[in-house]
Amino acid sequence: MASPGYGKRSAPDQRPRTGQDFTHLNPRDAAIAAYIDGLCDGADISVKTLAKTLPYGQCAIRTSLNRLQEAGHLRRGSECVANGTNLLWVTRTFFSRTARDDTWWAGFSRGDVPEETRRETRSKAFILLAALGRKAPVLSLSHHDCVALEPQTSEWLSRGATETDILRALTAGLPDRIHHPAAFVAKRLQTKLPPAREPRPVLRTLECSECRAPGTADALPGGKCRPCAGHPTRRTPTLPTQQVRAKARAVRAGLIPKSDRPKR
Repeated sequence: MASPGYGKRSAPDQRPRTGQDFTHLNPRDAAIAAYIDGLCDGADISVKTLAKTLPYGQCAIRTSLNRLQEAGHLRRGSECVANGTNLLWVTRTFFSRTARDDTWWAGFSRGDVPEETRRETRSKAFILLAALGRKAPVLSLSHHDCVALEPQTSEWLSRGATETDILRALTAGLPDRIHHPAAFVAKRLQTKLPPAREPRPVLRTLECSECRAPGTADALPGGKCRPCAGHPTRRTPTLPTQQVRAKARAVRAGLIPKSDRPKR
């Protein structure tokens, strides 16, 4: 595992893993991407660590990581996280099995991830309800029950509750016999509904893969700033030396001598 604040961070809303995820990449890039994809969040994916594990040198891995960034699978940056009463900026390396364009990464850096056009067959709420009988057999639900209770369960998730929170609320202190599991679950979902949480502002910035200059996703197309990508920006014209000196003389002339300043 990497040091706290470093390592791999999985991007949200990725498509399910298949054997065709990285076939559009060259063999070396695909092998490195598949290896990173199989690592858990927080795993050290620095160039040195990858070179110790994979049969490639540091230069080759650094080149492949830059190409993965250009292909939309990876972004480097920083994120502001709460640590008790303090706010800390920590380094992040975001990885997405699903290739993303610059527009998606721009929304991600603002905390506003665009929705996928392809929706999942079943929601998290439905899957949780369908599996409830494995956790508590007396709460086994039918397909019709899961569909009816799905909106209530989705409301819990939208308020920040985790699947563990919902299971705990539904299964804690169960009676020996439950005649109507669907009605019992509906009642608990209603009476134990947690309060709505205030949305936390997302403080996140990306950085250039070459010079590490921070910037917005719009300013880093393909993960590189414009100068590193070979598109130098125009410099703002500076004042000639004579004008700078003339302005300095005018400022000095307007100053009140120390001997003439009013005493406090």
